[in-house]
Amino acid sequence: MGGLRVGLTGGLACGKSHVARLLESYGAHVIHADELGHQTLLPDGEAYEPVIELFGRDIVMPDGLIDRHRLAGMVFGNPQKLAQLNAIVHPAVHRLEHAISKRILAADPEAIVVYEAAILIEAGTYKHFDKLILVTCEEGQQIARAMARDSATREEVLARIQRQLPLADKRKYADYVIDTSGTREDTARQTRVVYDALRAL
Repeated sequence: MGGLRVGLTGGLACGKSHVARLLESYGAHVIHADELGHQTLLPDGEAYEPVIELFGRDIVMPDGLIDRHRLAGMVFGNPQKLAQLNAIVHPAVHRLEHAISKRILAADPEAIVVYEAAILIEAGTYKHFDKLILVTCEEGQQIARAMARDSATREEVLARIQRQLPLADKRKYADYVIDTSGTREDTARQTRVVYDALRAL
């Protein structure tokens, strides 16, 4: 088979970025949703003007960039504003991802393009990919890792986990599951198996 577009998702602090780096080291092309989100909000990005129109010029810093912290503060705890922001940013990110994937696959028809994003399943975007990888781990580890990484309280982390679709439900959508509960070596071994399986398609 020729090139593949693969979605990579997982629960909070399950090690999605670590798995993405491993896949990259094995030869995959990795695109990160967060980076694309930032790009669409740059002055030449598709979401820049519509977001300013919606939230006002106050979110623009003297250097012309959108103050993402200020923007985050405006949508935090305001589901309606967050939904409006997502309705602008998500389609722009999707189009940008598609354009980048197309460019990579045009240059290398055998490429495996991996798109790393937190809410692929929740947003329904997983349907646009040939295969879906889910990164998972024990909930106790999720909580400990997220608390350490984000300097967050246990309550804050639990609230964030509860906002995501449960990992057990996400498994139903996944073609491959990588469990990062064990050692780094074990995670690397599982990731290699998945990469080789994708290569063999």
